[in-house]
Amino acid sequence: MPPKKRNTGTTQSKELKPGAESSSTDKKESPDLSVKKHRDKDAEFVTLCKSLHVTDLVCDRAWTLWKTVQESLDEITDSQKRLWGACLFVTVTDMDAACFTFTQVLKAVGLNVKQFMALVRKLDVNLDTISTKVNSALSRLEKKYDVTLALYQRFEKICKKILVSDGKERETMRGCWTMFLLAKGRALQMEDDLVISFQLLLCTLELFIKRCPPDLLQPLYQSAISKVQSPPTRTSRRNQSKAKSRPPEPEMDVQLLETLCKENECNTEEVKNVYQTSFSAFLDSLDLSRSADFPQVNDFSQQYEEHYLKTRDFDGRLFFDGDETVLAPKVEIAQVERTPKKNLQEDDAVLIPPQTPIRAAMTSIQQLRVDLISSGDQPSTELATYFKNCTVDPTQDVLKRLETLGNAYSQRFGQAVGPRSTVLGMQRFALGVRLYYQVMEEMLKMEEKRLSVQNFSKLLNDSTFHTSLLACALEVVMATYGESSYKNHGGGVDSAETDLCFPWILDVFNLAAFDFYKVIESFIKADHSMSKDIVKHLETCENLIMERIAWRTGSPLFELLKQEHEGGAAEQVEAPASFSQPLQHNHTAADLYLSPVRPGLRVLPPESPSSQVAPQPQTQPASQAAGQTPRHTKSNSLSLFYKKLYRLAYTRLKMLCSYLLSSHPELEPIIWTLFQHTLQHEYELMRDRHLDQLMMSAMYAICKVKSVDLRFKTIVTAYKNMPNASQETFKHVLITEGHYDSIIVFYNQVFMQKLKTNILQYASTRPPTLSPIPQIPRSPYKFPNSPLRVPGSNNVYISPLKSARMSPGIMTPRSRMLVSIGESFGPSNRFQKINQMVNSSDRSFKRSLDLGSTPKPLKRLRFDVDGQDEADGSKSGGDSTLIQKLAEMSSTRSRMQEQKMKEDAESRKE
Repeated sequence: MPPKKRNTGTTQSKELKPGAESSSTDKKESPDLSVKKHRDKDAEFVTLCKSLHVTDLVCDRAWTLWKTVQESLDEITDSQKRLWGACLFVTVTDMDAACFTFTQVLKAVGLNVKQFMALVRKLDVNLDTISTKVNSALSRLEKKYDVTLALYQRFEKICKKILVSDGKERETMRGCWTMFLLAKGRALQMEDDLVISFQLLLCTLELFIKRCPPDLLQPLYQSAISKVQSPPTRTSRRNQSKAKSRPPEPEMDVQLLETLCKENECNTEEVKNVYQTSFSAFLDSLDLSRSADFPQVNDFSQQYEEHYLKTRDFDGRLFFDGDETVLAPKVEIAQVERTPKKNLQEDDAVLIPPQTPIRAAMTSIQQLRVDLISSGDQPSTELATYFKNCTVDPTQDVLKRLETLGNAYSQRFGQAVGPRSTVLGMQRFALGVRLYYQVMEEMLKMEEKRLSVQNFSKLLNDSTFHTSLLACALEVVMATYGESSYKNHGGGVDSAETDLCFPWILDVFNLAAFDFYKVIESFIKADHSMSKDIVKHLETCENLIMERIAWRTGSPLFELLKQEHEGGAAEQVEAPASFSQPLQHNHTAADLYLSPVRPGLRVLPPESPSSQVAPQPQTQPASQAAGQTPRHTKSNSLSLFYKKLYRLAYTRLKMLCSYLLSSHPELEPIIWTLFQHTLQHEYELMRDRHLDQLMMSAMYAICKVKSVDLRFKTIVTAYKNMPNASQETFKHVLITEGHYDSIIVFYNQVFMQKLKTNILQYASTRPPTLSPIPQIPRSPYKFPNSPLRVPGSNNVYISPLKSARMSPGIMTPRSRMLVSIGESFGPSNRFQKINQMVNSSDRSFKRSLDLGSTPKPLKRLRFDVDGQDEADGSKSGGDSTLIQKLAEMSSTRSRMQEQKMKEDAESRKE
């Protein structure tokens, strides 16, 4: 039997003509717009609504939104029609109304993707009217657009190398691009996955090349087609029945696919797997896998039309047509094409490929694979020896655990990415296992050197340690593939199931975030070849855990805190006296997973080296005689968690104070004292909430008792400028179980009620003792491979050369300019140019500080509290205070930059 077709949808496609993209389903669900019902509205607005086929309800709500916009904006800089289009988009997204596609509204108002998105976000900047739902939809659209644009730009370049330019190649390219769009839409649930989408594009190109007439191909690809492959011939009707009975021709030309992969720096095995699973299934659905005919664009253009109307986003075919709605901004094109040749003479210029998104992704993946060449799918000889030295050999448990977690990972990966992507999940998992073994071996070597023991039985038989280490390795792999780069999609709400961003891996392994945090720092220190981007990613994961994920109901963190407080250690989860000390510690993953206490404070004597692998205490306290009851012990993992938490909390508070309270510097330590007190003694306020919610509440409370005029909406406005900010943090705060509201309601009903007595103490003549200020390191992760600044310079660094990763074939345009001492660098005048660059660095750095523009302040910020926008219920007496504070924010930024320069100079002296 021939393979079944999947959703051919021929009949539907014919009904949905391009000129009438309103879709027949809308007409069944709701009647056409009634012009008579909307006589109170602008006639042009009603005409726009009618052209976009919106319902009466959508029209009413969009008009209400427009009136709010009109009242709140100082001046209407954009045309009314464009703002109407933005209001309609916001309304239909909030209502889940399937009225028009994204492309249709772009064409209706005459804007491209980036311009329209900027306009919609402008409504939020001026009004705070954009819900987290709309913001999330915008972020998804923007990411999908960026990925599709990058893919099309690469597609154009590849085709120039494949096809002979004879005037007919455009039709071939159109068919290939349209087929790829349909394949991506059907095979992938995550259409914004750049790497898998690019691999799918190579599969599509392979199909077109091997069925393309040879005279249309460049010599490289003429010779790349396997000789076994018969030239494309059209089967006569008489022989069609015989042809069907023959075994199908090879679906994949391996030699051709290998050529495509080599030319595009893509891993061949991964592309083969994409072909054999997702792409082959797609061909079967179109009944193309057995046909030797050249695919025609009309065969699947109508089916893509149906897919596009169903998703209601942008029409990907418009990239090929050069349509204005999908054109990339000229600035972005210039940045992509720019190469660092401006400091070189024409004869010295080196041709360097531009660092496009796809090239950057392929380079990162290639670097990861190079780093893992020496690692195998099984424990190395040295690691196996560590296993055998254990009192209880963990080898079988390790292998069994990997099998169980591997099945869970690949299945969940397939569910998220696409129904036939399980094999890709297995490939990712295999890379993760290699990294897991490699890092584990390095960790054990570091522990052996530190403790002079070889029996790590307790650590290597700890299931949580292994699961956390494997999860961290997989997070590194997914981040390298661009599948787990965390982004604020408008809030702190968990991502959808089709999103692999952190903390997806924790959910897959049913792993507590607090347990995962314990391995991050040791993992980074043990993986010497880790790139800066991945270090930064893991640091972001650690911050996410500290600010909210570890505080979810059910987290072991609460049980640990409860034990500390019940045991009499509530006074100091972490002694404030240690705040001013650098964040330096000797705790490794073994410490945090196995030793529940700080060295020197054990309840029981340490076990013998043969069974205990956690660091042993150097000595027992001198004042503690044998048999004497020791003081209450404290958890190493909790202590280190709170040290990092306090530093993260103070860093953010300091930034917010610099925005808002530069004229009241005396308030910062007072706010910090209340903030720190809350985290230490009222930690239940963090349950299912966000660290920044307590920070903003503490700032408002202290300003209130100190009679400083700082309104909550001003705090929120400034907070939105912080790099980690998301709308969800101040719009969606837990009030009571299952009930959420704005941060002002949280302050009134929860924060102030819980801390009222403590807050009022700061207004008395005997306020509480101030908490010490934590010392803020630039990053807790310092490595030998990190570049070091040359003393006396602003932008000159030196770092060790990484042989494998810095080979000329995979260097980026920036890294290609680095100087390797000891290698030939060419003419001596190049060093003179470097000296000139260093000498002029101060001037260029100062010039860069003058390029920033002052952001436009909010005129109005609305909250979900009827009739009021302040925590005490008072009405705003005007916007003068808000504008003044925002003006202070702008001037403060310059002072912060100057202060940072001074700190850099001091650190160099030290």
